[in-house]
Amino acid sequence: MTQMIRERSNLWPGRPDYRIDFVPSERRVRATLAGETVFDTTQARLMVETGYTPVYYIPRANVCTNLLQSSARTTFCPFKGEARYWHLIAGDRRVENAVWSYEAPFPEIGEIRDWMAFYWNALDHWYEEDEEVFIHPRDPYVRIDILPSSRQVRVLAGAETVAETRRACFLFETGHPPRFYIPAEDIRTNLLQPSNTRTGCPYKGFARYWSLHMGDQVWPDVVWSYPNPFDEAGRIKDLLCFYEEQVDRIEIDGEAR
Repeated sequence: MTQMIRERSNLWPGRPDYRIDFVPSERRVRATLAGETVFDTTQARLMVETGYTPVYYIPRANVCTNLLQSSARTTFCPFKGEARYWHLIAGDRRVENAVWSYEAPFPEIGEIRDWMAFYWNALDHWYEEDEEVFIHPRDPYVRIDILPSSRQVRVLAGAETVAETRRACFLFETGHPPRFYIPAEDIRTNLLQPSNTRTGCPYKGFARYWSLHMGDQVWPDVVWSYPNPFDEAGRIKDLLCFYEEQVDRIEIDGEAR
């Protein structure tokens, strides 16, 4: 019983470092399922919470609640309180427990009362203004800068140079190590074999991958590229990037990082 009470306790008093920002958005935000608009609002808020990707919260008044069916599911967050859930039904589609809301949140985060949130993949399409957006909302505290550089970039794997260039684009992303995007002409592409792996990034787009093969050694999914990046990441189109954490090392102007 003591453990159960502890697990459902408000943890704010013991975690002054924990952060939840409930940020107003001036963008028109809307989403659809099975061709029906589920919500359409210019008053969305973005929850930016320690350890989580950002989540849009929508005023209940801007949600088509006729598409919702109450669920018996509840969950508990030690920083927000108890959430209740709804199923989402549109056309011939039914998505279980797709929507949640905190109707009696802890006082520290009381402003989220009655706002509604949706699992991103529960909906077919999300839009900010008239542009479709993917993966999850962008974090307002994250910035990406892509800068062309004439510094020498050298990638070594298996004690051999597999890429060398003075035409890289350096990508700097808040909270992440810099990445070095290299023209294919400056890479030993004969050592690369395409992979079926695909990933998505809300800032850059959708990436495809290659594995590096040298003799009996294989570095799986160690290289990636964005063939059709989002507009703001256009400079890295068709350039290739190596996972610095998986190769032997990357040198910049002859110095190992």
